[in-house]
Amino acid sequence: GLRSVRVIRRYHIQDPEDYHKYNKLVGKITQLTHALTKLPTHDRLRLSQTSALLSKLYSLGLIPAETSLAATAAISASAFCRRRIPVVMARLGMAQNVKDAARMVQQGHVRVGPEVVKDPAMLLTRSMEDYLTWTDASKIKRKVMEFNDEVDDYDLIG
Repeated sequence: GLRSVRVIRRYHIQDPEDYHKYNKLVGKITQLTHALTKLPTHDRLRLSQTSALLSKLYSLGLIPAETSLAATAAISASAFCRRRIPVVMARLGMAQNVKDAARMVQQGHVRVGPEVVKDPAMLLTRSMEDYLTWTDASKIKRKVMEFNDEVDDYDLIG
């Protein structure tokens, strides 16, 4: 509907199927949360599965803290969209907007750790976010280094 179109435009999602996958994941998380809340409060299974679910959702960056199952109620498809590489790049100031960031990813200017990423639909976990950088051959990286006066003579050779 209208909401999905708004989210797809806002987060510059090229494939609308991605948005529908995120909605299905949100539905699964909601079902799991509901099933866990039906179990007795001090049940071992409930405690272990709740802890596992909360730590997974936190490491994915979908909830702000591993506090309680109530935090899972706030998860939406938009939460998944906010973990996509172009959105994270825009938030970190690596790009002016999500559209430019998506283009840079598609052109191969971005890497996560040692791997060059060309798929803007890739979701970043909290730990992967720290390794998001420009590729060594990227002209954007060179411009940033020139701006910050960090260009080395060795870098000018490549």
